[in-house]
Amino acid sequence: MRFTPLVAATLTLTLSGSALAQPPSPSVGSRSDPTSQRWLGGPRSRTASASLAVAQSGGGEWIEFTSREDRFTGNFPSQPKVTQTTYQSQYGADLPARVYSAEQGPSRYSMTVVDYSQIEKILTQKAQSCAVRSEGCYGGTGFSGVGHWRLDFQGALLHATWKFVERDAKVSQLTFNTTYGVGGHQVHLTNRNGSRTMAAVYMHNQKLYIIEGTVPAGYPEPALFQQSFGWLDENGKELRYQSLYHPAFPAPPRGVPPGQENPGN
Repeated sequence: MRFTPLVAATLTLTLSGSALAQPPSPSVGSRSDPTSQRWLGGPRSRTASASLAVAQSGGGEWIEFTSREDRFTGNFPSQPKVTQTTYQSQYGADLPARVYSAEQGPSRYSMTVVDYSQIEKILTQKAQSCAVRSEGCYGGTGFSGVGHWRLDFQGALLHATWKFVERDAKVSQLTFNTTYGVGGHQVHLTNRNGSRTMAAVYMHNQKLYIIEGTVPAGYPEPALFQQSFGWLDENGKELRYQSLYHPAFPAPPRGVPPGQENPGN
């Protein structure tokens, strides 16, 4: 079964013969914690969240996980494991990153958050080793910045998307997408073993967010995992923008877009 990603619309899902697990009382987790979890069915649940137990096979009740440190919220099949790692950017900067990962049987789900806040410092320092201060090595133009840090930062979305496209897999969909005003890309892959990967990439507040769900052949696609993520503000509260957020421009006003009865996500 194939789900089409929807922007600013309600997702309606019907799966013949699937059983919907009943969530317990929505009392687990707290926004005051640095990271917290809540069972689906809590006061914040979206239409997609409420249907998640139907869409993902393997049984068990999914949770809504919150990271105040990385300022996101999303659905996982269990409390995700958090791993510190590094991520190499397009121009060779080794950036600190965290991977939030969980498994459900043979299915795998992850959110990788990469901190780009030090990209200028790292690549400027790296450029000092250039034997000749040519544009190709040193950069230094107004558009590229020393060490090409501006190109690296503004191209982070495209670079992360390309890393999916260049895999040994068939790209079945590549689209522009927004989630609560933040623009990004969605990528669907069919892997050589028949498994399906659905991914999304966003840039928000100098952090790159890479969402990836992979399920075996014959399993329902992980569309609702891919689409379940949202943003938190500096106080840990839900965040959305009234118009398109893009890292190259000042952030737009926060809140529900005015004059829209159903703003969607």
